Amino acid sequence: MRIVETPINGIWALKATPLIDERGWFARLVDVDEISAHALPFTIVQANASFNAKRDTLRGLHYQAEPHGEVKIVRCTAGVIFDVGVDIDPASPTYLQWHGCELSSDNHDALLLGPRIAHGFQTLSDNAEVHYLMGAPYIAAAQRGLRWDDPQVGITWPDPISERILSDRDLEFPLLPA
Repeated sequence: MRIVETPINGIWALKATPLIDERGWFARLVDVDEISAHALPFTIVQANASFNAKRDTLRGLHYQAEPHGEVKIVRCTAGVIFDVGVDIDPASPTYLQWHGCELSSDNHDALLLGPRIAHGFQTLSDNAEVHYLMGAPYIAAAQRGLRWDDPQVGITWPDPISERILSDRDLEFPLLPA
């Protein structure tokens, strides 16, 4: 596993380095000591998964309000997603900037997202499964979100489509004040 900085504060790419032989492959996907040494203290307190039956499902952008911010590692274990993190720390030099990348069951990569990052993804295949390792417990009262299409953030989602599949909750997140 290699940790690679992205241009956005609070987001790191975790690059798998599989060892391949005639049996298949093996890779260390998470090393909490290495993550703590390079990025953030991280202890796994929950493991979550989402299954997305249809391509063009969009989830997010979700985060928890402080002091309940979540450090998380996101990996696509089946199919392909376009994964996005948005810096929501007003004191950060990359405030409201985003980083997106393709995560798939083929590339084995992941994103490490800090506690002041809103997270979302769009599925690029049917039957996409996403696995989350969480560094903080879920607190329903701290749940917040940004609109996936907020013009102040300006995420360029892949393959513009007319009918994304979103939850009512995600559709109701307000736009940021101008």
